[in-house]
Amino acid sequence: MGIWQNASSIDGFILLGIFSQSQTDLVLFSAVMVVFTVALCGNVLLILLIYTDTRLHTPMYFFLSQLSLMDLMLVCNIVPKMAANFLSGKKSISFAGCGVQIGFFVSLVGSEGLLLGLMAYDRYVAISHPLHYPILMSQRVCLQIAGSSWAFGILDGIIQMVAAMSLPYCGSRYVDHFFCEVPALLKLACADTSLFDTLLFACCVFMLLLPFSIIVASYARILGAVLRMHSAQSRKKALATCSSHLTAVSLFYGAAMFIYLRPRRYRAPSHDKIVSIFYTVLTPMLNPLIYSLRNREVMGALRKGLDRCRIGSQH
Repeated sequence: MGIWQNASSIDGFILLGIFSQSQTDLVLFSAVMVVFTVALCGNVLLILLIYTDTRLHTPMYFFLSQLSLMDLMLVCNIVPKMAANFLSGKKSISFAGCGVQIGFFVSLVGSEGLLLGLMAYDRYVAISHPLHYPILMSQRVCLQIAGSSWAFGILDGIIQMVAAMSLPYCGSRYVDHFFCEVPALLKLACADTSLFDTLLFACCVFMLLLPFSIIVASYARILGAVLRMHSAQSRKKALATCSSHLTAVSLFYGAAMFIYLRPRRYRAPSHDKIVSIFYTVLTPMLNPLIYSLRNREVMGALRKGLDRCRIGSQH
């Protein structure tokens, strides 16, 4: 029976979604699908550029390729099911499907949060200890950083998935969201969820505030190092390398903290759904654009790739 024991007592859930069948919502749904397509293409392209261009074989771009992979998996976990439900009008998701969606979603959001935190440490080492950078951020260290991000995220995802799927759901089947998210699902449980609420809050505090504290500490050190630089050109270059990462951090952490670290009495399903769209679809689209359009090395790799394709097509 295991964690799926409730499957016999409740035949899946109904996701109420975020869109109705009105003309306005049809336009909004089309816009979300355009954003999804751009996110898909942008992240795939960025991963391919980083792995094919040797100039991008550096720690920063390795972490960026991992971030793109997480974003790619995140949008594919949420949007296709949401689109299928909207277009078919069925709005249903199986009990097992809901569990899988929770597991992937929590794992990927947790992994991305930790990776963004550890990417701040990479920028700190690059700016504050440039001569020791190749040793401090060796290939082994980079793999350990990426591996630990994935491992903690997956562990968090498994804990939350098992806990959520072990609760009895014997009442309403209507989830007031466009995907299976733990806080929305807990409202349907016909059992005392106060212990799980505490566990969920503790997981969120650890997975959000730990990397956020690494980011704050790293950028405090970076700012100190930048202010000590004598050359205005060096200061400008140092700040430019951090600006893309700071933009990505602001987008991700702003939305995640709004969703998970608010007191329960201030939560409204309509707010949660809008903010969830922001970090499940919009942020994965913006990340590759932020890192590519503001980065000469990535744009150079893209031009090189396009020139190679053009030469290949002429032959």
